[in-house]
Amino acid sequence: MTNNSLSVRVVLSAYFLVAVFLFFSDPTTALHVGEGEEEGGGFPVPVPARHGAVVKKEDRWSVVTTEFGEISAVKVRDGRDGFYHLQFITMEPNSLFLPVHLHSDMVFYVDTGSGTLNWVDLENDDDKLRQVELQAGDVYRLRTGSFFYLQSNLESDRRKLRINAIFSDSREEIREGSSFGAYSSVRDLILGFDNRVLQAALSVDEEVIEELRSGGKQAMIVHGVAKAKTKELWEIHYKIMKTFLGRMKNGMIDINKKSKNKDKAYNILTADHDVENCNGWSLVVTSEQLDVLKDSDFSIFMVNLTKGAMMGPHWNPTTAEIGVVLRGRGMVHVVCPGTLNETECKNSRFRVEEGDVFVVPRYHPMAQMSFNNGSFVFMGFTTTTKKNHPQYLVGTASVLQVLDKRVVAASFGVSNTTMDEVLKAQREAIILECVSCAEEEERLMEEEIEREKEEEEAKRREEEEKRREEEEARRQEEEERREQEEARKREEEEARRREEEAARRQKEEEEEEARRQEEEERREQEEARKREEEEARRREEEEVARRQKEQEEEEEEARRQQEEEEAARRQQEEEEAARRQHEEEEARKQQEEAARRQEEEEAARRQQEEEAARRQQEEEAARRREEQEEEAKRRQEEARRRQEEEEEARRREEEWEAARGGGGRGQGEGEAASREEEEMARRQREAEAAARGRGGGQGNGSYEE
Repeated sequence: MTNNSLSVRVVLSAYFLVAVFLFFSDPTTALHVGEGEEEGGGFPVPVPARHGAVVKKEDRWSVVTTEFGEISAVKVRDGRDGFYHLQFITMEPNSLFLPVHLHSDMVFYVDTGSGTLNWVDLENDDDKLRQVELQAGDVYRLRTGSFFYLQSNLESDRRKLRINAIFSDSREEIREGSSFGAYSSVRDLILGFDNRVLQAALSVDEEVIEELRSGGKQAMIVHGVAKAKTKELWEIHYKIMKTFLGRMKNGMIDINKKSKNKDKAYNILTADHDVENCNGWSLVVTSEQLDVLKDSDFSIFMVNLTKGAMMGPHWNPTTAEIGVVLRGRGMVHVVCPGTLNETECKNSRFRVEEGDVFVVPRYHPMAQMSFNNGSFVFMGFTTTTKKNHPQYLVGTASVLQVLDKRVVAASFGVSNTTMDEVLKAQREAIILECVSCAEEEERLMEEEIEREKEEEEAKRREEEEKRREEEEARRQEEEERREQEEARKREEEEARRREEEAARRQKEEEEEEARRQEEEERREQEEARKREEEEARRREEEEVARRQKEQEEEEEEARRQQEEEEAARRQQEEEEAARRQHEEEEARKQQEEAARRQEEEEAARRQQEEEAARRQQEEEAARRREEQEEEAKRRQEEARRRQEEEEEARRREEEWEAARGGGGRGQGEGEAASREEEEMARRQREAEAAARGRGGGQGNGSYEE
C-alpha cells in the first residue's frame, strides 16, 4: 500500500470515527437512573405523590445533565389505567440532542425557545428525512420506530429550548409499563453485531471497526454543529442504519427540504382559543387540528387562568388528564365519584407550582384555581383513542342547565324556586371568576393536612396505648404460665423421685437374686470346665498321634511327586526351547512377508493417490467413504476370525494341559497336541502380522489424504 493511499485511508477512518461519535449515542445510559429505579427494568418505579396525585418538580429523576442541557423524567399512575412516562428536555442555545431510535410514540409541546426537529419514519414515511422548525407553543407527534434528533437555535436573547414530552406505544404498555425505555442508541444496535458482519455490511476494514468499538460513549446533549454539517452526517449514517434496518429505494435518501402541511407543527399560542373570556382561555389540540395525532392515544390541552379565576368543576368521561404547570401556581381540587367509599378514594386538594406534574383519573370531577396575586398556566395530555367531551357541572355550559329543573331541585332537596335562582345566576361558562378561591382552598388544604397530622398522632398514641396494654396482658399471661410451669415441674420432680426410689429398691433385690444365681451357675460351670478339660486332653493326645502318622505319609508322597514333577519339568523345558526356535523362525518369515506386502501396498497407495488427484472432489469423498466402510468391515471380520482362532487355541491348550496333567496318556498323544498347539500359534501370528501390515498401509493412505 502506498503512502498516499495510507494517508487517505487514515483521514477517512478519522472522519468516520468523529461522525460516529456525533451520531451514535447511548440513551440506555440516560435511562439508567438513580433513586427510585426498579432493578432490571427500563423505567424507575413511579415516584409517590406528596399530596394527592401530584409529583413535585424536585421529585423528578435526572436522565441527563451536561453543560449543554439536561433531561428529567417522571413516571406517574392515574390510579386506574396504569403508568405514564413524561420527559422534560432543556437544551442550551446552539446545542444538539443526538439521534435516537424511538421505542414508543412521542407527543410533545414546546414551552420556550426554538429549534429544528429532524426525523425519519422508516416504517411509514418512504425513506424521507423530514424537518420541522419548532418554536414556543408548537405541538407535534413522532411515531414508534422513528429516528430523530433536535438542534436548538442560537437566538439573540439566548432562550433555552424547553420541551415537555409524553411517551406511549400502546394501551397495553400504559397498563403494564415498558421495560425497554422510550428510545435507544443506534450505536448499540449496530455494534451488537460481530466484526465480520460489520465489515461486510459497512464495507470498511477491520481497523475502522475496531476504532468504532474503542470510542467512548457520548452524552445525550452536546454542543451544536453547523446545520450543513449535521445534514451531511445524517445522510452518511442514515445509509448505515438502512444497511441493518431495511432497504433504501433507488439506493438514495430523500431529503424532504420543502415541508408539506402535514409536517408542520401546530402552534397553541397563535391558534384560536376554544374558550376565552376575561378570566382566561383554554384550548384542546386533537387529530382534527394536527394530522400527525391520528392513531395516537394522546391529545394536548392548555389552560391560562388570570388572577383570581377558576376552570369550572368538570370531569372527563373517557380519559385521564396529566397536567404540567408552565407558569405561576394554583390549587387543584379533585372530588371522588359518589359510588366509592372513603377507604377506596378521598377528596383531595393540592397546591401546584411551575414544573409540577398532576394527574386526575377518569370520572373524577376537578376544578383548577389561580391565586389573587398571579396567573396560573398549565398544559397537559389526555389519554384516549375516543373523542373526549368534558362534562361541566356549573356555568352556562353545565349539564344542570339541560336537565329538568324540578328533578335537579329534588336531587338537592330544595325548592324549585331556589334551584331556579341558582341556575339563572350562572352567566359565565367553563372559566369563571373566583376571587380568593385558591387562597381558601389552600387554607382548607393546610387544615386538612394539620387535621390528618393530628389524627395520625392520635392514632399513633392509640396504637401505642393498645400496644402497651397488649404487652401488659402478655406479661401477666407469661407470669401465670411460668407459675403453672413451675408447679407442674415440682409435681413431676416428686413423682419422678418416688418412682426412682421404688425402682432402686427393686433393682437391689433383683441384683441380689442375680448374684445368688450367678454364684450357683459359676460352681456348675467350674465342674463342667474341669470335665471338659480332661476330655480335651485325652482327645489332644490322640490327635497328636494321628497327625504324626499323617505327616510321615505326606512326606513320602511329596518326595514321590517331586521326582515326577522334576522329570516333567525337564521334558517341558526341552519342548519350550524347540517351540521358541520354531516361533523365531516363523516370526522372521512373517516380518519378511510383512515388509514385502508393505512395499506392495506403498506402491499401490502411490498409484491410488495419483489417480485420486485426477478425480473430482465428489468422487474422492465417495471413494474415501467406501474404503472406510470396507476397511471397517474387513477389520471386523479379521477381529472376529482372530477371536475364533484364539478361542480354538485356548480350547486346545486347555485340552493339552488336561492331557499332561492326567498322567495316563501315552507319549505320542502329548507330541501330537504340542504340534497342534504350535501350528495354531503360527497361524495366529501370521494373521496378526497381516493385520498390522494392512493397518499400516491404510494409516499411511489416510495421512496422505
